[in-house]
Amino acid sequence: MTQRKAEILLVEDNAADVRLAEEIFKEGGLSFNMQVARDGEQALAMLRREGEHADLIMPDFVLLDLNLPRKDGREVLAEIKQDPRLKRIPVMVLSTSNAPRDVLTCYELQANAYICKPVDLDEFIDLVESIQAFWMRFAEFPPKD
Repeated sequence: MTQRKAEILLVEDNAADVRLAEEIFKEGGLSFNMQVARDGEQALAMLRREGEHADLIMPDFVLLDLNLPRKDGREVLAEIKQDPRLKRIPVMVLSTSNAPRDVLTCYELQANAYICKPVDLDEFIDLVESIQAFWMRFAEFPPKD
């Protein structure tokens, strides 16, 4: 089991979910840097290192909400997976929707995982801790260019 610093991009417009995820990751005691995009267009600008985001480090993985302003998560996922520079970045979709069509669409767009956000606080904490355990302790990430 290796422990390393992970670069995370959280794409989430709900401020409460952002704060909670940040706190849970901090409590996990692992080293990470979390960037937050509040809408789909900002997420793509950050991933493409455009404008004010030119100096950002490419994330090891993306946690992507589906229901976003300006450009929804499905569009963001499609653009990530069609971009030769970005397509290797693992993308985990976190959504309040458990509609089969949403799940199927995201996997067809090559999401690495689709998880329905729990509404219960304890379950949300368990979810984030599980994500942290898998992606930051056990998963190997593709090399960055």
